[in-house]
Amino acid sequence: MVFGLIVTVQGFETSRYLGETYSATTRIASMRLAQVISTAIYMVYIGLVTFVFARSELHFSETAVVDMMGMVAPILTVLLVVAALSAQFSAAVADTSGSGGLFEELTHGRVSSRAGYLLLIVLGIALTWTANVFEIIAYASRAFALYYAIQAGIAAHFAHRNKPFGPLCISYAALAVLGLAITLYGTPVEGGSE
Repeated sequence: MVFGLIVTVQGFETSRYLGETYSATTRIASMRLAQVISTAIYMVYIGLVTFVFARSELHFSETAVVDMMGMVAPILTVLLVVAALSAQFSAAVADTSGSGGLFEELTHGRVSSRAGYLLLIVLGIALTWTANVFEIIAYASRAFALYYAIQAGIAAHFAHRNKPFGPLCISYAALAVLGLAITLYGTPVEGGSE
């Protein structure tokens, strides 16, 4: 569950790729603030769920969270569905915006952000129609863990160049190894619940 935090705080790097619109200071501040807020919400939520529900009350399905909240108060199911739909729509728009900029940046302009948007949309629709919810979550979790492992590896490389085997270099390298371990050995939640 704690490794789920990676997926929860992911997506806030989107503003990194919006350099045409926002200054570096604004983008850095937005990423830090978003990650701090989402981490706090995630930890409080998981902590409360852990103490409120007995393991025997937890049933595994695509709608398990909605069903659990219905036990607390019926209005929570409606609020949770509305919040989830709003959050997913917002995340889809933000991720699409960020990914277009990422395609353009990584290909040094050979692939335009518009072509990147189109590719992402086509892949997203294909994945939605060919995989179930849990497979999509497992793929996304591993992809994010691998992405962060690569980013941490790059950071470790540059930290090593500035101060070989310094604390920053070791920290980044440890994060890269952790990301790789999650990518390779992470267990989908449905596999661990039975």
